[in-house]
Amino acid sequence: MIQYTLKCADGHQFDSWFQSGTAYEALKTAGHLSCAVCGMAEVDKAVMAPRVSTSEDKAAPDRRPLSAPLSPAEQALARLKAHVEANSDYVGTDFAREARAIHTGDAPERPIWGEARGDEARALIEDGVPVTPLPFTPSRKSN
Repeated sequence: MIQYTLKCADGHQFDSWFQSGTAYEALKTAGHLSCAVCGMAEVDKAVMAPRVSTSEDKAAPDRRPLSAPLSPAEQALARLKAHVEANSDYVGTDFAREARAIHTGDAPERPIWGEARGDEARALIEDGVPVTPLPFTPSRKSN
């Protein structure tokens, strides 16, 4: 595995891992790379300094946990996720059934979110049930 710092034409920088340098080149040539911040397809390797691990790295104050949002887009996504989780009911894999029941009046009107297979989501849309995909997955909660 190899890590590259990538940069889009708008100047957004982000890190990404690749199986190899050849794998990076193949993905770039095929047009399968895009900016993690804005989605722009024009992405190249940024100038990088070699990273050498030292014992001082463990105490480096500028390190952030991977779970902490960094870019404005990541921060907005984290706020959206927190809002959805706080203001709606998570119905899990029963989403399609529950959304349909709310739409037909067989269940009380309320905001819900959950998981649906592609065919279930397509059927809901075709039947006029107002749904939209969310750009995040449910939080894993442990007991």
